[in-house]
Amino acid sequence: MSKNKLILKYPASWWKNKWREGLPSGNGSIGASVFGAVKEENILITHEDLWHWGQKDEVPDVSHTLAETRRLMTEEKYLEASWNLTNALKEQGYSTRLAARFPVADLKLMMHGDHAFKQYRRALNMETGEVTVSWKDGEVAYRRRLFVSRADNAIVYEVQSDRPSIQGELRLAFHPTDSPRLADKCKEIEETVQVKADENYMYYAAQNDDGTDFGAVLRILSVSGEREVHQEAIRIKDSSNLLVVVKVFVKGERDKEWARLQEELSHLNASYEELLAAHVELHGRLFHSAALQLGGDQGELTNEELLLEAYDGEAPTSLVEKMWAYGRYLFISGTHEKGYPFGMYGLWGGDYRLTWCHNMANENVQMMYWHAPTGGLTELMPALIHYYESMMDDFRNNARKLYGCRGIYIPAGSTPGIGVPNQIVPVIMNWTGAAGWLARHYYEYYLYTGDKSFLVQKVLPFMKEVALFYEDFLVLDEEGFYKYYPSVSPENTPQNFMPTDGRPLAHPMPTTINATMDFAIMKELLSHLVEGSRDTGVYGDEVEKWEQMIKRIPPYQVNNDGAIREWMNETFDDRYDHRHLSHIYPIFPGQEFTREEQPELFAAFDTAVQKRLIGAQSGWSLVHMAAIYARLGDGNKALECLDILSRSCLLNNFFTLHNDWRNMGVCMNMPEAPIQMDANMGWVNAVQEMLLYVSPKLVKLLPALPDKWDQGSVTDLRFSTGKLSMSWDKRKGTFNAEFTAERTTNMTVKLPELFDDYSWSGDNSMVEVSSLGSHCYDLHIKQGQVVTVKHNL
Repeated sequence: MSKNKLILKYPASWWKNKWREGLPSGNGSIGASVFGAVKEENILITHEDLWHWGQKDEVPDVSHTLAETRRLMTEEKYLEASWNLTNALKEQGYSTRLAARFPVADLKLMMHGDHAFKQYRRALNMETGEVTVSWKDGEVAYRRRLFVSRADNAIVYEVQSDRPSIQGELRLAFHPTDSPRLADKCKEIEETVQVKADENYMYYAAQNDDGTDFGAVLRILSVSGEREVHQEAIRIKDSSNLLVVVKVFVKGERDKEWARLQEELSHLNASYEELLAAHVELHGRLFHSAALQLGGDQGELTNEELLLEAYDGEAPTSLVEKMWAYGRYLFISGTHEKGYPFGMYGLWGGDYRLTWCHNMANENVQMMYWHAPTGGLTELMPALIHYYESMMDDFRNNARKLYGCRGIYIPAGSTPGIGVPNQIVPVIMNWTGAAGWLARHYYEYYLYTGDKSFLVQKVLPFMKEVALFYEDFLVLDEEGFYKYYPSVSPENTPQNFMPTDGRPLAHPMPTTINATMDFAIMKELLSHLVEGSRDTGVYGDEVEKWEQMIKRIPPYQVNNDGAIREWMNETFDDRYDHRHLSHIYPIFPGQEFTREEQPELFAAFDTAVQKRLIGAQSGWSLVHMAAIYARLGDGNKALECLDILSRSCLLNNFFTLHNDWRNMGVCMNMPEAPIQMDANMGWVNAVQEMLLYVSPKLVKLLPALPDKWDQGSVTDLRFSTGKLSMSWDKRKGTFNAEFTAERTTNMTVKLPELFDDYSWSGDNSMVEVSSLGSHCYDLHIKQGQVVTVKHNL
């Protein structure tokens, strides 16, 4: 289907950094990015477990600074307090540095041509994971195809022409850096490179900074015409077909790994189509776990044509659909259940220390996973949980040595094995909310799987350690409510602490008292801990304590503009000129209450969002805002955020960027525009939020349907105990929905307010009118049962 294809009319062409515009393929562990040049094709090869240049220092005990910081805040010396912990670490010479993921190698194909190319196309089929490059040289048609196999854990690459005219040279080569500042360090890696070739195989290896080797082995499975083997290359002449397979290794010893991979490759004796079929069976099950149709089919439009239409002001619906499918494709291709969390660059980063190539838990890593449960991709979520679980000793040590507390403190930034503080600035060091926010994803995984053994063994122990930190960290104020300080609302600074001369300081004074987000996360964490403990019968003797802690959380505050305050303490004035929307957490991503339950307080959150300035946003914050507007029930505003993103922070291969590199005044300015695929994932979530609101007790159908989406359908979106398919057509006055219970289901459903009357089918005992309000029904469905509802004019 064309809706599941990306089609471009030109190759990757970003100056120097061509990998930024490559078309990605991956199996969650190995990545390949195709640049698409006719004469000199570059295919970037990456591996999830190839990291370097990290440094992990022992965290010094600076827990005494907490009392000092609080004293300074009591004396209203807020700027000095903000830097107190940070400066104490610096004075100890502490200098942990996060690792960086980097490329394995390039697969390079040099080809000869007699004429200038024409009829060029570069395409990605998301249903199969194939990247195709095709063109004509005179009257000769050429095609190159590539995918990364989930079945064989290998890169499969085929070159074809309609006559024996392929003249080329195949190499595995060191991937050069694009950064002059990294050139010397990369030269050290390049000097360890070894390449050799024989009749059917090519071997590549280099050494990482830990002394282990990484590399690849290539096997020619089939080739017509002649071949010549050179020391570091294989030349092909007068061929019409070339099929090669590449396997990758990391953390090994080159001679042993070369022998192992050669042995594995020797057993692959199949055609391209046979290898592809084995892969598609696995990839396709994930990709087709949910489906979406919004009536946007405009034929086989290229990416360039879709972007040009978006630049006029509105993203075409076909682009919205394609971006939903693409975000899911990237997620499926860029992570796997037993691997690492999906990263900012997915598996396709093309340099040796990229901006923000770590896992960042003050927004970004969470955004990567918002879409997964409702989109039917819960099975990929354990990578996130296992990753943070592997560093629990670091997190306990952090809590004790930084704050003198039990439990855990998770720094916002981390990379594998480095779970200690690393970004030594106040906005990061003084923010203690990462663990609680991540716990939401742990608990959500339980809700969607119903796996009580996982809840008991993994989720509740993790949440209990978060609660232990809160027990020790928080103090009571004179009214008996908790006082949370130091407290940070990522990554904002109160307006009255901003420089009055307009100087562009990144974080002038972010450390405050009682940031709304901190308490919202804490309330959610404790509520889930109480609920989960009661469901399983564990920690029964501590439930009452946690319930009392919830009662001590102060109520949310509203400012003079009628907006929810970002900081509950009135010392700190709201600042609307910022990209983060942290204080909206109770509404999104949290689900503390809905408009139906608390309309007045909900309206204050609505006002706070309306006052945020578009010019201060970034790529990821636009999709965050879109999801929030969906929770507010404003589908048109939600879709407008995606429109803005599509014309400001979207590359031609549909990778999303942190900011607009063209300085068009839409979002924040930076001298560079890092790829941040959190917005790719956030787009998926925002679209799903417009179509379906899901909590364990309440499901809303089409809660924020934009006017533009007057007809459409979704298949197999999930609620926590089952799946839902629905279709609608406002022009014809039709609506149909089908609920399938995969486990016993008791929940309230709110039907769209598009129509006044609906008819249900199924056992009458399954559906009752709800007390929640108009269009609301209580569903009681046993495992395996199906209930449907419809409206027809």
